[in-house]
Amino acid sequence: MGQTATLKKISVQLNMSISTVSRALKNHPDISENTKRKVKELAALMEYEPNSYAVNLRTNKSKVLGLIVPAISNMFNESFISAVENEARKSGYSLMILQSGDDPLQESENLKLCKHYRVDGIFISLAAESYSSELFTKYIAADIPIIFFDRVPEAGNFDTVCMADEEAATMAAHAIITYKKKKVLALFGNPVLSITKKRKDAFLKILEKEKTVVVEVQYCINGADATQHVTKTISKTNPPDHIFCMSDEILIGAMKVLKNAPLKIPEDISVLAISNGFIPGLFNPEISYVETSGFELGKLAIKRMLENMEAKTPIKAIMLPSRFVEGNSL
Repeated sequence: MGQTATLKKISVQLNMSISTVSRALKNHPDISENTKRKVKELAALMEYEPNSYAVNLRTNKSKVLGLIVPAISNMFNESFISAVENEARKSGYSLMILQSGDDPLQESENLKLCKHYRVDGIFISLAAESYSSELFTKYIAADIPIIFFDRVPEAGNFDTVCMADEEAATMAAHAIITYKKKKVLALFGNPVLSITKKRKDAFLKILEKEKTVVVEVQYCINGADATQHVTKTISKTNPPDHIFCMSDEILIGAMKVLKNAPLKIPEDISVLAISNGFIPGLFNPEISYVETSGFELGKLAIKRMLENMEAKTPIKAIMLPSRFVEGNSL
């Protein structure tokens, strides 16, 4: 209409008090349905929008949630963010997404940025060498709830939402035994991360009981490391008959080599991964995997965050079960 609509302008048009107009827009029970309808119709016609800044100051709520990840360009993180954003929007929240680049200093700066913009809560997947838990405790003490996901602190005094990592690795190990593999190259992630430790320990616990299975463990900081390890290993005189990949990033790095190698999958060498589910279907044959769904984890995380913001509740460690998805690579 050319001019910014205000409560005062609406009240003048309808010959009502500003307080009546304000309460009608908020569906106050003291205001009649007929009055609410008139106010809302005129507000829509005048394209009235409430001053969100003033509302935030009055309620001390920004209606913004912070989300910090090592990298957005990761299928698991992408699907997690998608679920959180969808569910947050339904409750009137927006999402501020920040990347740490796996750098603890940048992670710390991102936390400061979240505090500066007065976010109502923070989701965070930790950088590989994240600073001590004291840093996060300070934010929680300042009434900023934090939900850790996927990459979580080893200390048990925080709210965490993650995959059942031991279960996923155990499923993978049992599949390797079921398919009678004898020599396994097991590619795990950054060794300082708790997720790597949990998956590796559970995986080896099962396979070490099988005296006929030989396991070589290698750590991969990124997909390029996986490419290097697989290139070196399959060139040996007696290469492995199976390659296990702890994550999608590692699987992509391994398959860069295997798709051009003089080895057939699964006849000469088989492959199994822990995956979010999309990447395995890009290869021929499709890769068998243990599913770890970022989307489902995201839904659990936002649910827990909303609970936390509504009322202080005891700390929870929430785990999402895994499932085995049969492909044609075993």
